[in-house]
Amino acid sequence: MKKVIVLLLLPLCFHANAQESEGAQFKPKTGFQKQKLFTGGSANIGFSSGSTMLGITPQLGYSLTNWLDAGITFNLNYLSQKDYYSGDKLRQTTYGPGAFVRLFPVNFLFASAQYEYNSMHLKYIPNVAGSPSQINTQNANSFLVGAGYAGGRMRGGNTYYYLSIMWDISGDPNSPYHDQYGRTSPVIRAGYNIGLFQNRNKRDYR
Repeated sequence: MKKVIVLLLLPLCFHANAQESEGAQFKPKTGFQKQKLFTGGSANIGFSSGSTMLGITPQLGYSLTNWLDAGITFNLNYLSQKDYYSGDKLRQTTYGPGAFVRLFPVNFLFASAQYEYNSMHLKYIPNVAGSPSQINTQNANSFLVGAGYAGGRMRGGNTYYYLSIMWDISGDPNSPYHDQYGRTSPVIRAGYNIGLFQNRNKRDYR
């Protein structure tokens, strides 16, 4: 009788072990995972009346979940402005660190927010013959918000290209994203995310 009971219980034991192994195989990973790191960056361009802005923004980030990316960045921009009435010119070089988040309601669309601390070197050139140029240095905070499109992004991966448009809502009058009249200029950025330490043959689904 005991042998019969053992024989009847064996399939149940094998089934339980199989479920345990399967559960362990698909158990979500926790803690830091290096394959969630990504690098890359963007180029940006902005236009308004009498002004042009160009820049690059390298970045290093981490995919916190399959719908949220966050990271640090470094900002380098060049701004050229010309006063429509006087003809005076302003040349401005801006650089500084920052941090960003991207929220993905769906795989190919995201909302974005980015904080920047900017150091600015300005050169003012009067449109008067013989007048000397004026050079000044100042700092400003910027808080950019907007939305964008992510192409080629798949669940479990963080390699994709993107195009975004953002505006500075900080209200800082010295922001490099405001023109000489205090108006906020749209900031258009196109960039690429490059996933690090990822296995090309097998995606790590989160």
